[in-house]
Amino acid sequence: MGYPPRLLSEGEEIVSQFRPHWSGILREGALILGGVVSSVLVLILDYSPWIIFGAWVLIFVVVIKNLVHWFTSQHVITNERLIYRTGFIGKRGTEIPLEVIQNVAFNQTILERMLGTGDLLVESAGTHGQTRYRDIPKPERVQSLIYQQREQRQMEVKGGGGGGSREMESTASQLERLSRLHDDGKLTDDEFAAQKAKLLNEG
Repeated sequence: MGYPPRLLSEGEEIVSQFRPHWSGILREGALILGGVVSSVLVLILDYSPWIIFGAWVLIFVVVIKNLVHWFTSQHVITNERLIYRTGFIGKRGTEIPLEVIQNVAFNQTILERMLGTGDLLVESAGTHGQTRYRDIPKPERVQSLIYQQREQRQMEVKGGGGGGSREMESTASQLERLSRLHDDGKLTDDEFAAQKAKLLNEG
């Protein structure tokens, strides 16, 4: 299920969206496989079927929460922000505007490198601080993509982009966007004042 377009702001476009890497549920898969093998053995040895029932109840309790979390987790990169959402009925998540991102680092163990997964650590200004995203597919590519989008976004916010209707938008529109980010708590008072001063000076 893709990210709902109705949640995008005007002019915002999805650049990439993906779930956490499948290796994040390897343990759950092993437990389910173990449950199947155990069930077959119990039937072959003619033990009580209640043993099978008890085993699957235990597997369900241990596995289902993590499977639902993995299946409903979603990473989205747009031309304006990073988005992470998870939850089946109750939703929760984080959003980081691209223009406040200061650094993106990735980390991979030897096994994770072989599987094509790893972690991303995003450092951003203001109230966001450090945010760690685990089980990211091909983290080095995602890191590069975030940097590319951040540079484009910073140029747009500063009014320095070239070409395209978004780069040529009026100073008033850019001030309105900054104000919206500030009202949503995504820019601190100091960050908002600094960005506003730069925009007015350049305008």
